[in-house]
Amino acid sequence: MKLTPAHREKIAALLAYLNRWLAPDNLATLRPKLAFQTGILAGFSLIASVLLGVTNCTTQDSIQQRLDEDLKSSLAEVVPANLYDNDLLQDTVNIPSAKYNIGSVQTLVYKAKKAGEVTAVAFKFTAPDGYSGAIDMIIGINRAGEILGVRVLSHKETPGLGDKIELAKSPWILSFNGFSLDNLSPEKWAVKKDGGQFDQFAGATITPRKSVQATQRSLQLFQDEKDTLLQ
Repeated sequence: MKLTPAHREKIAALLAYLNRWLAPDNLATLRPKLAFQTGILAGFSLIASVLLGVTNCTTQDSIQQRLDEDLKSSLAEVVPANLYDNDLLQDTVNIPSAKYNIGSVQTLVYKAKKAGEVTAVAFKFTAPDGYSGAIDMIIGINRAGEILGVRVLSHKETPGLGDKIELAKSPWILSFNGFSLDNLSPEKWAVKKDGGQFDQFAGATITPRKSVQATQRSLQLFQDEKDTLLQ
């Protein structure tokens, strides 16, 4: 923007005022006054707020990009790439899920589509009652209701015991692959100690037990909402 003579005059007047205000003699007079001290604190607070705002604006996009990349990586572990040609992050639907006890009242479901047809879905879920707290997971399910994959996203289970639900620590999580509510009876959705299909860990039965139960409830959500999810 081109400065007009009037603009230059106003800027010159403002600079002259600041020079007078910042003059040592003037500051020495103002410094003992409460209003001056309050104004200085307010000024620093304003500057800090502006800097925080600028920092937030400049980093917000990069933070969101990193979150999207992490989510895509997790989705890729539970839904094979050959099953879709769409953008999973953009093709979603919210499903009521409070009655399933999987950590939220609404669950965001990602639809995998190939040539416009839904081939699979994926969504996050939680076992809220793990041994040391909530166990956050993600599941991929094909059209037939069979599990494509389950992965643990975060947990607080005991290192060396309950943390075997992580793929990096044990292949246990892969034991869900291929199972559905149709090919595994309800009583088998349990650890072997409880008469079920899935192994427990030595010294840590609660963690796998609750993970199995939450996975079964997630399959139940898929089955109940199948018509909506496969549209």
